[in-house]
Amino acid sequence: MKLAAAVLSFLIIPIADAGEMAPRALASAVQQLRQAAGRWNVTTTRYADNGAVAGVATGTWSFDWVVPDRVLTGRAVIPDWNQSAGMLFYLNERMYTLEMAQVGADGQLLVMSGAAGTETRTTEEIPLPDGRHMMQRHTRYKITADRFEAKLETSYDGGQSWKPGVHQLFVRQPASRPDSASGMQHRTRPQPYVPLT
Repeated sequence: MKLAAAVLSFLIIPIADAGEMAPRALASAVQQLRQAAGRWNVTTTRYADNGAVAGVATGTWSFDWVVPDRVLTGRAVIPDWNQSAGMLFYLNERMYTLEMAQVGADGQLLVMSGAAGTETRTTEEIPLPDGRHMMQRHTRYKITADRFEAKLETSYDGGQSWKPGVHQLFVRQPASRPDSASGMQHRTRPQPYVPLT
């Protein structure tokens, strides 16, 4: 009888822990969405297959609420590379995942998904014209209220190994403030970009 009770306790405790973890993970995902909302100046460094820097450009990212605390719509623009993309950044509460969908000029839908409460999202395997399959992994780190970094890595072996693809530095744009002399709105001068090494 004691053995059965002990076994039952082992079965019940993980279920209780999982129930406690779910609200914390969802709350963390909501905080990620709130932190991402707004306008950002972004410095993007692109890497070649051999790991060398292939290019550096500046652009802007913006995220606005569609459904408060659940869905953000976004737009990314890199004028130097003639690139732009539309995005959705959203919480899938039923699956306990935080997901990002992106479509660029090529019309290809790219969806990255990660567990709620984490800062990493990964695509499924994507077939390429040359017969290979590619996965991409996006991770945010060094996160503060007005600044964070992100890296995009690529795998061609099902996620066993990853190569650097892109590094990004996000710096929040200064908020508009009223002009005390004229009463009109104006934007403060953007803060300088931090050079990447």
